[in-house]
Amino acid sequence: MGPFGKTLIMSFCIAYIAIKWTTPSFDPESLKGARVLVTGASTGIGEQMAYHYARFGAKIVITARSEKVLQQVVERCLSLGAQKALYIAADMAIESEPDKVVDFALEKLGGLDYLVLNHIGPTPFSMWEGDVEHTRWLMKVNFFSYIQMAWKALPTLGQSKGSLIIISSVLGKMPGPFTAPYASTKFALNGFFGSLYHELAMKKSNVSVSICTLGLIDTESAMEKVRGVTDIPAYPASEAALNIIRTGATRQQELYYPWFTQIMSLSKDWFPAITNYAIQNTYNYSP
Repeated sequence: MGPFGKTLIMSFCIAYIAIKWTTPSFDPESLKGARVLVTGASTGIGEQMAYHYARFGAKIVITARSEKVLQQVVERCLSLGAQKALYIAADMAIESEPDKVVDFALEKLGGLDYLVLNHIGPTPFSMWEGDVEHTRWLMKVNFFSYIQMAWKALPTLGQSKGSLIIISSVLGKMPGPFTAPYASTKFALNGFFGSLYHELAMKKSNVSVSICTLGLIDTESAMEKVRGVTDIPAYPASEAALNIIRTGATRQQELYYPWFTQIMSLSKDWFPAITNYAIQNTYNYSP
């Protein structure tokens, strides 16, 4: 390795250590009794977040489409130590549902300290073949419902000095193949909530905004899609969930999990040709 490569690696290491050194410390006690709404909480990362919040003694409302699975998650949350755990089944593609979910949480919890927006609609992991209607529908679920819920919850979050936690993806920073509709929704989230972060800061709002950029996580749905298509390593949903909760509780603006996803997202600007080659050759595809 030449001097430039060694210097670059050393710079990355120093930057990473500096970020970790200055990160606010997480106090689990701060979440005892916290009022939390988690969307997309029947499976995957959302389910794991619900369990972590329960262990910290929070009061939780969870939502997803499957009522039967939500019941099971609520039962486990109560067994893990949640002060309160409730659910409301909802379909975020229906325009009235996002407001209904927030209203339910406000009524049952008496306010909100954390709004964790995590839900996504199902989408194929395949080449885009011009299905504009599916992309429009997915944008409604993955993007418009997020901003609708955020707007509905902002007054109560302002009163409680609360936090908006947005679950995004490295695909919203650095798009790859087979994910055009999904990546477009994540780019939209990053743009909207990145702008909202500045607007709230300029208004001196009490609300923090945390955008969480995730790499490939070992959820059942994600693994089913990529199996046989790529050998990209997947990281544990439980650990991702805990990092998301810490980020929101310490009111940090950004999370990259795993940590190298930040380097990956920067590489497309620094070394675009190399990055494009690497992306296109990470997947098993024959025309």
